[in-house]
Formats: sequence, structure tokens, C-alpha cells
Amino acid sequence: MMQQPRLRSLQQRHETLERQIAVEGARPQPDTGALGRLKRAKLRVKDEMEKLRVSR
Repeated sequence: MMQQPRLRSLQQRHETLERQIAVEGARPQPDTGALGRLKRAKLRVKDEMEKLRVSR
């Protein structure tokens, strides 16, 4: 069950990235480079979470 703490950590990171994306997107002139980096990071975290779920 070593995967549970890792999965929980990834879920928290995913939520943090989601909030950061929302904050950046709400700015009058969002930084498209930063948004892209945040979205790619969020996707990597999501992929890793899915790998952990599948390997259970």
C-alpha cells in the first residue's frame, strides 16, 4: 500500500495546479507560456495518478 500516500500527494498537486491555472486564466492578460506549462504539468500528474491506479 505504498501507493496510497503517493496517490494522495499527486491528487493534492493536481488540485494545486488546477487552482494556479484558474488564477492565471482569470488575469486580464494571462501569460500563455505559464498557462501552457501549468497545463502540461497537470497532465503529467494526471497520467502518473492513472498509472498508480491501474497498477493496484
